[in-house]
Amino acid sequence: MRDKKRRLIHVLLTAALVIPCLFFSIPCTVMVTVTSAVFFVFYELLFAQRRSKVMKLCDNIDGILRSDDLISFDEYKEGELSVLSAEIHKMTIRLREQNAELKNEKQFAKEALEDISHQLRTPLTSVMMILGLMRSSDLTDTERVEYLRDLYELLARMKWLIETMLSISRIDADAVKFAKDAVSCRELIEKSVEMVSVMAELKGVEIRTKNNEDPEFIGDMHYTSEAVVNLLKNAIEHTPQGGTVTVTANGSNISSNITIADTGTGIPEGELPHIFERFYRSSEYTKNGFGIGLAFAKKVISAQDGSLKASNRKPHGAVFDIHFYKTTI
Repeated sequence: MRDKKRRLIHVLLTAALVIPCLFFSIPCTVMVTVTSAVFFVFYELLFAQRRSKVMKLCDNIDGILRSDDLISFDEYKEGELSVLSAEIHKMTIRLREQNAELKNEKQFAKEALEDISHQLRTPLTSVMMILGLMRSSDLTDTERVEYLRDLYELLARMKWLIETMLSISRIDADAVKFAKDAVSCRELIEKSVEMVSVMAELKGVEIRTKNNEDPEFIGDMHYTSEAVVNLLKNAIEHTPQGGTVTVTANGSNISSNITIADTGTGIPEGELPHIFERFYRSSEYTKNGFGIGLAFAKKVISAQDGSLKASNRKPHGAVFDIHFYKTTI
């Protein structure tokens, strides 16, 4: 309809110019007619080209809606459609990024649920077995108390697993807002050691602290303490009775540092690159755990612009070095 209207206007304008020319000169009439025809053909070609670009742009937008990732807007960098195509290009990039994020989140949620269900299966099976044994009327009071203690330990481990997994998931999703407080390393170590003191005493492991200095860093006391507690638990579990776990704090112009060293058997060299991976469980070093305590510690420390590294010490034992940098590197 618009094309017919546009052509009708062109014909009327041409007639308005040609008719007066008929009364003056035939050559003038011919020239006006030819000029009008050339202008009409040129305008039609230009309009057709523009319409073709608009239709192609519409097809590209339709392709985007069908999740076509190969569409490019480079051919629209010049001309009157350049501004519109540039805005559509920005929108396309953002939509692709959001689509990728949604796919990653979906895959992460799927893997997290599979990991949790896998890790809960063994303790749940043990709980069901103990509950079945407790139904027996022949149990003595001593046996019943032992079963209840086993149940409590299993349920406590399951609770810790679920809470730790939820914390890791929230950190991965950037849903955790870490505090930006001045944290004393001495206070952090004292608080963390206190939380594992009973475990160390039952295991027969001595915890020593060397806090001649009291460096500070900007971070979250609560989450960082949970991370240090996980590292201390790991050190205690792998230190034999009569051994020691030493926690040292020191600082420099670059960073505030905390070192946790034990006198255990150390970490197999081939497993050092993997011990901070979620649910990594080797045949030796991490076989008795769920494989997320060290991963949680790594997540918390890294999220606060810190670093956590593991190594072995001579003659034996493992060392965990924590660095909180005073400037972002």
